[in-house]
Amino acid sequence: MKIKCIIIDDEQLAINVIESHLKKFTDVEITATFNQPLKAYSSLEKEKVDVLFIDINMPQMNGLTFIENLNYKPLIVITTAYREYAVRSYELNILDYLVKPIPFNRFLKTMNKIYQRVYLNSESQYTHLRQEPHIFLKVNKKLIKVNLNDILYIESLKDYIKLITDVGDHIVHKSLTAITEELPESNFIRIHRSYTISINKIEAIEGNTVEIASRKIPIGRNYLKITRDRILNTPEEEN
Repeated sequence: MKIKCIIIDDEQLAINVIESHLKKFTDVEITATFNQPLKAYSSLEKEKVDVLFIDINMPQMNGLTFIENLNYKPLIVITTAYREYAVRSYELNILDYLVKPIPFNRFLKTMNKIYQRVYLNSESQYTHLRQEPHIFLKVNKKLIKVNLNDILYIESLKDYIKLITDVGDHIVHKSLTAITEELPESNFIRIHRSYTISINKIEAIEGNTVEIASRKIPIGRNYLKITRDRILNTPEEEN
């Protein structure tokens, strides 16, 4: 089943941009768009959605007021031209805050947050969407779906990363910090300034290295304690 989304924005151009971004994802369905927030209420009462993209400054009703008055809350992404509402928005437990104009690379990060929450979330409202957890990466102007269970490790290549998986490798224009933030902490850990690894793929540990797919990967000095705590379950002894 697809992730159902609605878009609420008083500017049609802004709706068009979000629609264009969402249509790049085959497992997403835009169920409705609204220029007036009050009209969206009746739609949400009739059919629940998984994700709500909503502007803040709109006629009739402010987007934050709309969120506060929802009877149930899907995953919420704020889309606005104003940065000053960010703090208050996060108090409403929103998923992400996008500032217009919204570039696709930034939108992709939001979508990967959505996939994590939808496909890894144990809450009953998402059980109908369960499938193998994954992220999307932009590779050579194409969106590539990568199953998280296939990832072995990720290597930093300055402004790029090399994603090594069970089924092939990908070179992506993204920083190691950015991709690590998009991956679930329960399964992935950065062990070096140049490496993030899948904990489940570790085959052996020797000294300050881990072995994955017969490749020895160093554990950086600054990452040694957290690695021992998380992977070896033996905290570093104090001198």
